[in-house]
Amino acid sequence: MTKKLFFTAVILSLIVISATPAFCDELSPKFNGPAEKLGRGLCNMLTFPLEVPEQISRVNNSDGPFAASTIGVLKGLGSAIGRACVGVFETATFMFPGPKNYDSVLKDPEYFLESSNF
Repeated sequence: MTKKLFFTAVILSLIVISATPAFCDELSPKFNGPAEKLGRGLCNMLTFPLEVPEQISRVNNSDGPFAASTIGVLKGLGSAIGRACVGVFETATFMFPGPKNYDSVLKDPEYFLESSNF
């Protein structure tokens, strides 16, 4: 049992380490390719649960606690489901150049921790 747990931890660590090149330096030209698409997909699959508290916080700051407990939760769940689905899609199809030359399906923000125009 511990061998399986250790093997799973090693595999998950390798996946997380391989996803880090997805955060390209903003000064260098943006390269869209299979590795970028795979990294984006893995990153979105790992960070989708963080959308719920993030949206609750944003709605709380703009509209107050009651709106945060209703609209914020709904916006967070919608954003989380969307980010998870896009992450699975981009991970599963990283070898194919769709939608357009490996471009991201999510545009604003492409990654969870990027600033956006919400």
